[in-house]
Amino acid sequence: MNTALIVGASRGLGLALAEEYLKRDWRVIATVRGDTPAKLNNLWEAHGKSLEIEQLDINRPDQLAALHKKLEGRKIDLLFVNAGVANNPRETIGEVSTEEFVRVLETNALNPMRTIETLQHLVPATGVIAAMSSGLGSVAGNEIGGFEIYRASKASLNTLMRSFAARHANDPRTMLLIAPGWVRTDMGGAQAPLAIGDSIPRVVDVITNNTGKPGLRYLDYLGKTVPW
Repeated sequence: MNTALIVGASRGLGLALAEEYLKRDWRVIATVRGDTPAKLNNLWEAHGKSLEIEQLDINRPDQLAALHKKLEGRKIDLLFVNAGVANNPRETIGEVSTEEFVRVLETNALNPMRTIETLQHLVPATGVIAAMSSGLGSVAGNEIGGFEIYRASKASLNTLMRSFAARHANDPRTMLLIAPGWVRTDMGGAQAPLAIGDSIPRVVDVITNNTGKPGLRYLDYLGKTVPW
């Protein structure tokens, strides 16, 4: 049985990823901050030993270190870092406070990459290291503006992941940045055109179809390449 570690699985896309991999007969380690939400508990009751729930706030180095110690020696076929936050999409770089800018960049770029750096040795040569990016992280695709701080955070994540891949140029593992589309979640909002069911099963298909292909790719939920 393959094992997926989904970092940030308490709700939204992360929760849906955990559920989809369980449906596909994977073992899933799902991380949450704080109390386990009811929907994840329901998955645990339905799938029993196939689902493990662990505590992790990626902004807490002590919790990341504790998870690392607990998982030492395990084989993780997919490490998928999904954790992230949003801010006011209309807030510009001239308006955002330093504290808010740091909060978004820390959670969306710095600490996802620290999580990958810490846990990546658990992923074998045949495995996948992935992070949830966004089409808004595309610098080339930024032609209308908006979402300035969130865009900056995802572009930073993309750049840091490219640096990670460059340092592992001969690594046989698959590395992916995934743009899931604009999805109706608490973060995406009710106006988003895609339901979770339109996105996440296809995201899993994209991961499956690219497993075994070394190097880094920036792909959307349909498997199309997103311009950097």
